Amino acid sequence: MKTAPAPAATSDVGVPVLDVRDVTKVHRLGEVQVHALRGVTLRVDTGEFVAITGPSGSGKTTLLSILACLDAPTSGSYRLVGEEVARLAERDRAKVRGRRIGVVFQAYNLLARSTAYENVELPLVYAGVPARRRPPRVLAALEQVGLAHRADHRPGQLSGGEQQRVGIARALVANPALVLADEPTGNLDSRSAADVLAILDRLHIDGTTIVVITHSEEVAARASRRLRIADGDIVGDDLRCAPDVMATT
Repeated sequence: MKTAPAPAATSDVGVPVLDVRDVTKVHRLGEVQVHALRGVTLRVDTGEFVAITGPSGSGKTTLLSILACLDAPTSGSYRLVGEEVARLAERDRAKVRGRRIGVVFQAYNLLARSTAYENVELPLVYAGVPARRRPPRVLAALEQVGLAHRADHRPGQLSGGEQQRVGIARALVANPALVLADEPTGNLDSRSAADVLAILDRLHIDGTTIVVITHSEEVAARASRRLRIADGDIVGDDLRCAPDVMATT
């Protein structure tokens, strides 16, 4: 009997998952100041699938780092499910990230000597979830991406597409309020990329809040909303209808 995954964490009614206001980021390189973000403001509500696109050097990577609580802004406000996180210390940001955010990396970032099961389990270990409660959640996350049967395989025994699907399962296992994906198909062939996009489509339909940073027009076209960033600021915000998943998978 399969164990159903626990429902994803959601924000309070009327409270956006992301509420970013006038966020700046200045990198200091000796005497030089580099303005990576120049007053970014954006809001993402529960269940949205948002793609953020822009040329190299536009500020996408810096914005992702801040949204993922990997870095702090120089100024401005960042509320994640109503909690102000902009001024938190690094240790406290890490705690918020563990509770609220699942991150999917372009390069997978799996532990080479650990099995798919162990890689997916890791966020639960860090969160202090008791060992007896982990197996149903880990297997449910792997089932969501179609890899429960590969749970005992290490990354070197998996294809690139399978490794990325393990990465998605790891992002989902703690039932985050937000899934952030950084170029999730950037290292994949077209067939594996299609598999990953189909998973993102299903997650969106199920109500998961997703923000994808991407150069890919194909990935951006799957989102229900597209933000364009240039020179460190949002320059476009397009709302579109979500694609017909049955027609595109």
